[in-house]
Amino acid sequence: MALLRMEHYLVLTHDLTATHAFYRDVLGLADGFRPDLGFPGAWLYLGDVPCLHIAEWHTYTRHSNALGIPVTRESDSTGAFDHIAFTGNDYDGMISRLERAAIRFHRNGIAPTGLRQLFLDDPNGVKIELNFFPDAG
Repeated sequence: MALLRMEHYLVLTHDLTATHAFYRDVLGLADGFRPDLGFPGAWLYLGDVPCLHIAEWHTYTRHSNALGIPVTRESDSTGAFDHIAFTGNDYDGMISRLERAAIRFHRNGIAPTGLRQLFLDDPNGVKIELNFFPDAG
């Protein structure tokens, strides 16, 4: 058996509204179908892939514990997990979106490749890396 692709990541949050708005309105992911899973949340899509799942921390924990599924404990850090990366195609447009939303970010360039990067945190402290390759605009 071989892995085929990365499917999604889950962000647990105490502020579902702010987290949802950040990924939808600032980063541009699209709302999409999410079945009733027994706890509040949202699925955000990149194309036809629901790449980001968001869930309210306490209700998700109760739901998962009832099923015997362990849940990540809250902490001030993401531990060994450092960041999630996306590829984009409008570097200047993303900078404008981040500035309008008053989101702090850091720029990085990788000279030999022409890659431009933006690093920022979501409302829960999850680091996001945005990659813009020269041929993508």
